[in-house]
Amino acid sequence: MIITKKKDFKEILLKLKKTDKVFVVGCGSCATKCNTGSLQAVDEMTEQLKNNNINITGSVVLDSACDIRIARKDLLKNESFKNSTAVLCLTCGAGVQAVEKITSLKIIAGLDGVFVGTTERIGVYNNYCSTCGQCIIDKTEGICVVTRCSKGLINGPCGGAVDGKCEVNREQDCAWVLVYNKLKSAGKLDKLKQLYTPPRMLIKPKKLVEEKRVLNK
Repeated sequence: MIITKKKDFKEILLKLKKTDKVFVVGCGSCATKCNTGSLQAVDEMTEQLKNNNINITGSVVLDSACDIRIARKDLLKNESFKNSTAVLCLTCGAGVQAVEKITSLKIIAGLDGVFVGTTERIGVYNNYCSTCGQCIIDKTEGICVVTRCSKGLINGPCGGAVDGKCEVNREQDCAWVLVYNKLKSAGKLDKLKQLYTPPRMLIKPKKLVEEKRVLNK
């Protein structure tokens, strides 16, 4: 999921300076799991803003803020939203831009997108995916060396690891040691000798259109 963190409240207040009638939008998907765009987070934000003399017209938590269809359906029928002059989005950047697609209101981002991550436990998230385009994770036993190796090495370790820890960050496991240990426990160390990844396609599309759906229209 997209991991987000709250912007400094003073920064948000500065962005709202000379802005009246603010509507707050949260996200029921990733930002709710991070508790940055949940109903609780939205309520806390609206209360803080009211305490700082910001006129809040209303709020809503969209099921999935990055879905333009949902933003259109839930916001354009909301009179409080339509009567606002600005919208504060407690969503990732994709959510902000989905809202931007359906309104001419002033758009303000309330969160910072950090990375695509996995949840270890509530409040602890790991950056395990860079959405780099051509995924090779199946070659390395489900461990993304592009992201989890500090140097992004895709054809073996650098040789600087000490006691299984990265030479760049001693608090971080060496991704290639993790791959090695997994192969060793599975009795498949010979696979390391055959592991080679040629130069990858790093150019990613700006838009994806599912062909079957287009053909079925």
